[in-house]
Amino acid sequence: MQHSISLAVLDMSGTTVKDKGEITEAFENTFKAKGYTISSEKIAAVMGYKKTDAIRTLLEEFAPDKSVITEDYINQMHDFFINNMVDYYKNSGQLEAMPYAEETFKFFKDNNIKVGLDTGFFSNITNVIIEQLGWLQNGLVDFVISSDEVAEGRPQPFMIQELMKRANVTDSKKVIKIGDTEVDIKEGRSAECLFAIAVTTGTSYTREQLELYQPDFIIDSLQELPALL
Repeated sequence: MQHSISLAVLDMSGTTVKDKGEITEAFENTFKAKGYTISSEKIAAVMGYKKTDAIRTLLEEFAPDKSVITEDYINQMHDFFINNMVDYYKNSGQLEAMPYAEETFKFFKDNNIKVGLDTGFFSNITNVIIEQLGWLQNGLVDFVISSDEVAEGRPQPFMIQELMKRANVTDSKKVIKIGDTEVDIKEGRSAECLFAIAVTTGTSYTREQLELYQPDFIIDSLQELPALL
């Protein structure tokens, strides 16, 4: 390989796990249950963030009465969202890997690069996804971390830093970050990774939108990663 890389950190939904719009729909339904109608474009703008932070951000923009924005209110909405997503991933039969995700994991493993996944989901959703896909059990993925396992989620660097500890990697310039949203790019930057690589396979950001955040590279498929590295 051209670069000395010890750890690859990849986002989940839209990057390694196929997103068929179910997350946006679950967010829309969560807000509708409280009487808010929010466009999918506005929801797309907060994808990738820790989900309680995403809910707070949207409430701060759309709640007519800002006094309702309490931890309890946000947690109620988040619980509603979690229940919808867990039910979807357990029962819909629609959960599947993104094209070339598993081949990419194998490429990293063949090159002695550890594979970590990070996500804006809380663990109760993440665990269902990972269990269904079997990535930890079959050894394709080494580590998985959710936003509720650290003090703050993306774009803060804490999830990547925790994955580095688990992988015994001390130099952030031996780490690459791959994701499909603004906060994936910003997370890679804040963690001082060798590369922050954007992929256009998610449903929230176009190539033109991703370009605004100046990732090191933009790819249209995980299939492009081996040649890039």
